[in-house]
Amino acid sequence: MMKSISRRKFIGDSVKGAAVVTTAGALTSFSMVPAMDRKGRMPMRILGKTGLEVSTLAFGGGSQFQKNENGMWEKMLVEAVESGVNLFDTSPNYSDFKMSKDAVGPDERFAAILSPIRDRVLISTKVETRNPKEVRAELDASLSRLNTDYIDILMVHALDDRDNIDEIEKGIYKEMQAIKKAGIARFIGFSSMASAQRSKEMLEKLDVDVALLAFNPTQFGNYAEIALPAAMKQNTGVLGMKVMRDLAGEVATPRELYNYALSLKGVSSVIVGHIGNKQLKENIRLAQEFEATEINPFDQQALEARLAPYAGPHQLCWARPDYTDGLVRV
Repeated sequence: MMKSISRRKFIGDSVKGAAVVTTAGALTSFSMVPAMDRKGRMPMRILGKTGLEVSTLAFGGGSQFQKNENGMWEKMLVEAVESGVNLFDTSPNYSDFKMSKDAVGPDERFAAILSPIRDRVLISTKVETRNPKEVRAELDASLSRLNTDYIDILMVHALDDRDNIDEIEKGIYKEMQAIKKAGIARFIGFSSMASAQRSKEMLEKLDVDVALLAFNPTQFGNYAEIALPAAMKQNTGVLGMKVMRDLAGEVATPRELYNYALSLKGVSSVIVGHIGNKQLKENIRLAQEFEATEINPFDQQALEARLAPYAGPHQLCWARPDYTDGLVRV
């Protein structure tokens, strides 16, 4: 669990390590504003066989986070840490798509705020390539941007039906195992939002520590039915994603969506991207107030029935064939 940090020390250490690139291209330090006082405790869960204690709300560095301008994202990261969020997720291709050519990518943003407290937070990133010869170079670039010499969780990004698990086992998985053995990545796994069947196959054939899977009441992809049981059988740590995207405020409340994902047996944490500190604070509050008993089987089925018509590309942007995870669309 994250150690207690005084606000003065945390902000002071962050300022010392937080030189960020402005739109003018110059290096400048920033002054952090005080985050809200901690009014509740962030729930923590064990992430399967990793033994890691993770906050039930994790911080996503994808397209939503990238939409926050300089002066906002700094406050959000401090807010998250002070509220007990201890898992921060990113990926190499998140840095490829930015609001402008001068924008600061998510890895550099994480480095600016998290580097001074690196031993108190968990960072997950991913491998985009399927070429084993490119894995180490891709990871080295991520380590450089993140200003760290190790990753807590390294995942194959966006497993889908085009992937051949046997080829992955002989290729990039073998490289990831070597990286884990060397201590550069503490744990390895994969993410998927496009093939629950391929995820099930990955879980059954390979020894993976963590799986990041898509869960929401539309049941698009059927991950809870197909992949989650396989993960639980292997005691693989499970993280949820795509929990609220395109649904919150439209056809369901944030509380319904958040509680749904966290009520699925075997899910330890959900990774959520945020636009603005107000949205982040609201989700922190949901996490602090969450109780697994708030959704009973009947309520879960009713919510699934209500949202079933929204399963698919017509409602979920990430279900579209041309969707690129992390891409900022403006």
